[in-house]
Amino acid sequence: MENTTLLLNIIWTMLGAILVYFMQAGFALVETGFTRAKNAGNICMKNMMDFVLGSLFFFILGFPLMFGNNIGGILGGSGFFNPYSLADSDGLFNGLPIAVFMIFHTVFCATAATIVSGAMAERTKFSSYLIYSACISVFIYPITGHWIWGGGWLTEIGFHDFAGSTAVHMVGGVCALVGAKIVGPRIGKYNEDGTPNAIPGHNIPLGVLGVFILWFCWFGFNCGSTTAATTTIGDIAMTTNLAAAASTLVTLLFTWKRYGKPDVSMTLNGSLAGLVAITAGCDVVTPYEAIIIGALAGLIVVLAIEFIDKVVKIDDPVGAVGVHGCCGLLGTLLTGVFGEGVSFLPQLIGVVSVLAYAGVMAFIIFTIIKKTIGLRVSDQEQLDGLDLHEHGMSAYNGFRMDK
Repeated sequence: MENTTLLLNIIWTMLGAILVYFMQAGFALVETGFTRAKNAGNICMKNMMDFVLGSLFFFILGFPLMFGNNIGGILGGSGFFNPYSLADSDGLFNGLPIAVFMIFHTVFCATAATIVSGAMAERTKFSSYLIYSACISVFIYPITGHWIWGGGWLTEIGFHDFAGSTAVHMVGGVCALVGAKIVGPRIGKYNEDGTPNAIPGHNIPLGVLGVFILWFCWFGFNCGSTTAATTTIGDIAMTTNLAAAASTLVTLLFTWKRYGKPDVSMTLNGSLAGLVAITAGCDVVTPYEAIIIGALAGLIVVLAIEFIDKVVKIDDPVGAVGVHGCCGLLGTLLTGVFGEGVSFLPQLIGVVSVLAYAGVMAFIIFTIIKKTIGLRVSDQEQLDGLDLHEHGMSAYNGFRMDK
């Protein structure tokens, strides 16, 4: 019976990992569809390389920093270059074969890194982005991940983030905010008086397909975080789905009222906002509480994206900061309001500390890159498109790429 249970847990966790991996395709499609055709190949390459570099660097250094022997509640300090050494005598780690546990967290790490690519799209050097992607897999995600999931200090004070509203999404959103600020806006985004211009994406159907894929894969993201074939999987799936549905509907209605028409791209971001917000507490809230969390996320994501664009004047082409940063924070805090057995104060302490650490580290990393090899492409490269200058190709051969 024990072997059967372990086998079922392995199968379920691996299925979750595979679904989370496929989120890379969803992110690639959303980001490609929401930006211009002349940069489509570049964005796809960034999403591919997020996973490639994340896999390698998380295996060598990131996983040991996140799950190695606890050093003062701050970071792990063992298993470097050989994370398999962290397994017990039976080859298990946290009740699973260590390779199963490791691949599950590898795909989570890659998700945090890929959030940034959309916010910095259309004006960031490809080489510089590769360096950043490796850095988040070593210096940012594993450290805060240790605090939350690796037995660190946030675990000890009762912080609850079941599947990563803060650990994955807010971390990625904060890094996206810092990166987009430092790299600067796209040419033509802001007028001399500071008013923003809309730069429409070139392929909304691609963006819609990306959101469908992400919604589908989110069941692996949240339900798979049990890392066990438990009876709670259905409950987690229900809260996840209801929050996303409520957020989508509220965003649609809110933009319809606010703009006079139901905004397609914003409604798609509303779907993702609900998914991000429910990720922290999907295991400890009721279905109706999930609907409330989703509905609030559907409102907040619109206001946050507008605020970042019009007031803070940070150019985020896909709304990544609003979706992942703001709604990740919101969902984590609301887990402290609604979640059974969860207190609000640890949630507040957790989001503030993670936000501060991720923000400072991202600022250091992006500043060093900017001061050394440079972060931003030239104006001419931006006008012509990154596909041409960074990769010597066109994503849509034979079509006009000036849009």
